[in-house]
Amino acid sequence: MQKTLRKYFPMFVLPTLIAFVIAFLIPFLMGIYLSFTEFTTVTNAKWVGWKNFDILFFGGKHIEGVTSGQLLLYGKVSGEFLNALWFTVKFTVVSVLTVNVFAFALALLLTKNARGTNLYRTVFFMPNLIGGIVLGVLWQLLFNGILSHWGKTLVSDARFGFWGLVILMNWQMIGYMMIIYIAGIQSIPGELYDAADVDGASGWKRLTHVTLPMVMPSVTICTFLTLTNSFKLFDQNLALTAGAPSKKTAMLALDIYETFYDRSGFEGIAQAKAVLFFLLVALIAFVQLYLTRRKEVDR
Repeated sequence: MQKTLRKYFPMFVLPTLIAFVIAFLIPFLMGIYLSFTEFTTVTNAKWVGWKNFDILFFGGKHIEGVTSGQLLLYGKVSGEFLNALWFTVKFTVVSVLTVNVFAFALALLLTKNARGTNLYRTVFFMPNLIGGIVLGVLWQLLFNGILSHWGKTLVSDARFGFWGLVILMNWQMIGYMMIIYIAGIQSIPGELYDAADVDGASGWKRLTHVTLPMVMPSVTICTFLTLTNSFKLFDQNLALTAGAPSKKTAMLALDIYETFYDRSGFEGIAQAKAVLFFLLVALIAFVQLYLTRRKEVDR
């Protein structure tokens, strides 16, 4: 059997490996290279070193031969990027906390032996099946309809856009995370709860000393998914606020998109943003996985 596997292993792995190299590895490496260049197409890229990153973080103040007009433009680009970064971080922190708390609470409720739990699980999961653009348009109509009573719209104030995105994210993701938490809760051996009852543990102690430690693998998965999806949010941001007002509600993915397609000659800067975006999400995701996995309990 092992000889057969070794014999045919390259034949089955090679097509996937080739596809991975062509579709991911080569574009990824080219993207890193292009972040250090000025280009409009990949064939006319001109190496400029750290210029694009200097523009993003310092507004081009360390670049020689830059005119005052260019400095003003670079400063605007830098400000938009840093604002999008801060807005994304705030949104991600709030979304990760709220989605996971509400999803876990619903999972606890729906693992009780009550009637209609399967129906409720289906209903709560359904929003996750709706596309991001459709969700954004639907919630925009809903929010604007409510805010119109006070003569406001969703883009009248950046705070409206922020909490609108948080509510949309929660509505879409809670059901999905709930299903994962339900699977984790249902896998807990009943003997542990029996032992806790014998010891006279209260409901709170059952939750904190039995349920939570045993569902930490589910917590790891749900935290990872909500963290990465929050950082990468694009469709909903585009449809709900499109960054308005004045790009104050633009998240990193939308900011990168607008820099690349709306500003001619800024493709290299947009690519530098994309590389930083990737590194940031990867670093945070790895740290989160490391910290939450340390708290998992061996069964």
